[in-house]
Amino acid sequence: MIARKEKPDLLSVVVPAFDEEMLILSTLQKIHEHLSNKDYAYEILVVDDGSRDRTARWAERWFLQNARTLQAPPVGRVLRLDTNRGKGFAVRSGMLAARGDFRLFMDADSSTAIEEIDKFWAHFAAGSDIVIGSRALRDSIVTRRQTNLRYAAGMVFRPLRRALVIGGIKDTQCGFKCFRAKAAEEIFTKVQADGFVFDVETLFIARRLGFRIAEVPVVWTNDPDSKLNTLRDSLKMFWGLLEIRRRDRQGIYDGDRQA
Repeated sequence: MIARKEKPDLLSVVVPAFDEEMLILSTLQKIHEHLSNKDYAYEILVVDDGSRDRTARWAERWFLQNARTLQAPPVGRVLRLDTNRGKGFAVRSGMLAARGDFRLFMDADSSTAIEEIDKFWAHFAAGSDIVIGSRALRDSIVTRRQTNLRYAAGMVFRPLRRALVIGGIKDTQCGFKCFRAKAAEEIFTKVQADGFVFDVETLFIARRLGFRIAEVPVVWTNDPDSKLNTLRDSLKMFWGLLEIRRRDRQGIYDGDRQA
């Protein structure tokens, strides 16, 4: 096998954020401190999903204060959405607006820290098009677990997801996934889900288009202040699985991979 490119020229880090003014500055600082020492360039895109607080304002101020030099542009930018559309819509907007030849999305609470990206490059070099973080593999480390209710909802969701949409992946919902630009552009132009089920739809489309996916164990810490409403959002995700099946039957995901 011919070795694939291992490292990016430009890594885009997409951070969807809704009412994250208490966390966004520390997350941006952590990303900046880790990536500023790498041998590749990077950009950070904060996608403000119609926040009601000062998330976008704080992020914009941070970018202006942390330009690499006085003459250079900021290390990132904020993409403001007028209304709260959901994590799926925010991630899709950011991944399609990104400029990097590799594009990572991660949670604004850094449940999976930016340092975990270092594990991904060997898998890209081995031929993967997409590398996803996982909390469910043997070497995964969960430092703070979900509530019992969220854990129980996941135990119901996973077998339904495997039966209805996509199997062979232990953890579709970890919010730390990196794509080659070609994969990101082809996949996210087809993603329809605005809510949390978008992760499943994204991976389903990736498989359908023939992209190679690697699942990698990561360190993950549950955020006790997560915006996820377990009962309401679990019901939406269950319904979302059926919607993915319906869209597939209607041919919405059809289309050959570009050469």
